[in-house]
Amino acid sequence: MTKRIIRSLAGLAMAACFAAPAWAQSITVTDVLDREVEVPRKAERILLGFYFEDFFAVGGATAYDRVVAISRETWQGWRRLQWEAYSAAVPRLAELADVGEVESGTFSLEAALAARPDLAILAAWQYDALGEAAGRLEAAGVPVVVLDYNAQTVEKHVASTLVLGAILGQEARAKALAGQYTDAVAEVESRIAKIEARPKVYVELGRKGAGEVDNSYGDTMWGKLVETAGGRNVAKGQVAKWGPLSPEHVLAQNPQAVFLAGSGWAGRDQAVLMGPGIEPATTHGRMKPYLGRPGWSDLDAVKSGNVHALYHGGARTLYDFAFLQYIAKSLHPEAFADVDPQANLDRFFADYMPIRFRGTYMTRLP
Repeated sequence: MTKRIIRSLAGLAMAACFAAPAWAQSITVTDVLDREVEVPRKAERILLGFYFEDFFAVGGATAYDRVVAISRETWQGWRRLQWEAYSAAVPRLAELADVGEVESGTFSLEAALAARPDLAILAAWQYDALGEAAGRLEAAGVPVVVLDYNAQTVEKHVASTLVLGAILGQEARAKALAGQYTDAVAEVESRIAKIEARPKVYVELGRKGAGEVDNSYGDTMWGKLVETAGGRNVAKGQVAKWGPLSPEHVLAQNPQAVFLAGSGWAGRDQAVLMGPGIEPATTHGRMKPYLGRPGWSDLDAVKSGNVHALYHGGARTLYDFAFLQYIAKSLHPEAFADVDPQANLDRFFADYMPIRFRGTYMTRLP
């Protein structure tokens, strides 16, 4: 991919009235799009579009002292319970400027520039969707670094983590996190390589409740994790990235395992509720109506009790390796008998996050 080198903010500040102050020093980092980007050696006014937990994991408990603006809807709206937990632990989060949300079309370039960032960190999907607006941000003297945890590949997880470490001056911490992630995935792949059986798996986003079919996943996010965990994703080849599968297709495939992706969405009263502060019984209560769908009582997954829920907010994070382990253990219990995904998730939160683990992030319907 053609590399684009962002010019020094010091030079652009003369031309843009909203530009941030000139840098005394800068470094060059390479983002996940293979773009070489010149950024402040110590950015103090960061605009963060997404990957809020990963920013904490790499930067530490005080990382948000250097953030001035966020895309609030992608956190408070999409992950309401998560937002409440982190903003209670770090009250400054509630004071950050809101630049709007890309997918809904509310992103405001004016609001972004008004926050006077000296660096913008965006998800790849945000950068792609913004198009010209991202270019205008750069032209105004704000370098843009692109991360991608959505791809669910070790390569992009590691690249995103290491570039965050360089930006935040946490290279050693980032290297440790990248190594932990790489090793965890490699361990799963090593065990799966010895197994021939590949159970069929259906994943559905539990955002709308059992009364309406929601997205499944092709080669990305949960679909990617299912394949890596030794399952046959019944949505593969049916949806490119994500989208609903027909009920007839699910019944015809007769999956041996079903995973519902739950979260704490705002205004979703029928959703599979999961995340910080949620008890397993509450999640199970939201899962049970799915078993009443036409034909589901005949699915192998339902008859064997192999119906699970996973926290959707963790599908594109540095701790998604714990969900990979959970899926693998659910599909191949003997091969992963000595692996404790929940304990590993607890340890990740204890080691890297400003809040302690409490809630439901992975569970099997009794």
